[in-house]
Amino acid sequence: MALTAGLIWLFKPVACRIGLVDQPGGRKNHRQATPLIGGVAIFCAFLLLLLTLDISLGQWRPFFLAAAVVFIVGVLDDFQETPPWSRFAAQIGASLIIVLWGNVELQNLGGLFSNRDVLLGVLAVPFSVFCSVGVINATNMLDGLDGLAGGLLLIFFGALVALAWQGGLVVDTQILLLFCGVLVGFLLFNFRFAEGRSATVFLGDAGALFLGLAVAWFLMRFTQEPIGLLRPITAIWLFALPIMDAVAIMSRRVMLGRSPFSPDREHFHHILLAAGFSTRATVFIMLGLSVLMAAIGLAGEWGGVPEFLMFYGFLLLFAAYFWGMHHAWKVMKALRRVHDHRFQQTKKHRGNANV
Repeated sequence: MALTAGLIWLFKPVACRIGLVDQPGGRKNHRQATPLIGGVAIFCAFLLLLLTLDISLGQWRPFFLAAAVVFIVGVLDDFQETPPWSRFAAQIGASLIIVLWGNVELQNLGGLFSNRDVLLGVLAVPFSVFCSVGVINATNMLDGLDGLAGGLLLIFFGALVALAWQGGLVVDTQILLLFCGVLVGFLLFNFRFAEGRSATVFLGDAGALFLGLAVAWFLMRFTQEPIGLLRPITAIWLFALPIMDAVAIMSRRVMLGRSPFSPDREHFHHILLAAGFSTRATVFIMLGLSVLMAAIGLAGEWGGVPEFLMFYGFLLLFAAYFWGMHHAWKVMKALRRVHDHRFQQTKKHRGNANV
């Protein structure tokens, strides 16, 4: 945490001088040029701290190479927006590295439909690459509000820390704790601790792509043999909100005849903002939902709930989410009524207190 915060403090003036900043305007909410060095500080701090651990890093070499690929492409995109195909190619290349060289792939999806496991066989490699690219993009889409991406990722890695520690994976626990530490250091500059305060640094594509790759690596690594720390359906619940938002928004774009990667303001956090919630309140709502879904996943894992019940439960939740995203105007009206009612109640309470 301290190293990440220190690097951000050092990098901020440099970023302003070299033009590594996000300019306001268009779809963006911020009002001043903001340095895009959160991800750079996270990446550098993570690698430096990793060298201090008394562990063998041989099995992690595929992850480091893949992380370097997406990080470099992300930095280039932060300097000057690159074509979507270049980012997509980097994500596919990085995913192939961790799948083919790192042997981190999805072979068994568990008992999604019954007590019999769903085995992928020859489809394991392409499906693993598809899921990895999907998770990376879902992580990148989180970076829309101050503190949102960092907060959701901190919840995710925190849940994995609990699972890895319980499973006796000491090395993985240490590395996951590093991710938690660097994210806390980043959030000191990115989270809105009070209304009216804006983030002083952004994560940037470099950080979002790097952290997204880490999410994909750990999810596939922990759900498959020889580790088998958690069931595949539990992994989905731990990262449920980003997955649902990405799938719903990309499906909507395709249905409207647009590219699934085209930017817009139709994510769930945009709906909450349009309903009248402040940026800070929106972030807290989404963090609360993420904690709830992760808790459901962990409860199902530790309680031995059958996988197919957890899977059907997730499908029902996603169906409700998908319907809400495709009827956003109804959702906004309902949320606005709730928001206005709460505001009136608070105003009335304050008036009575003053009297």
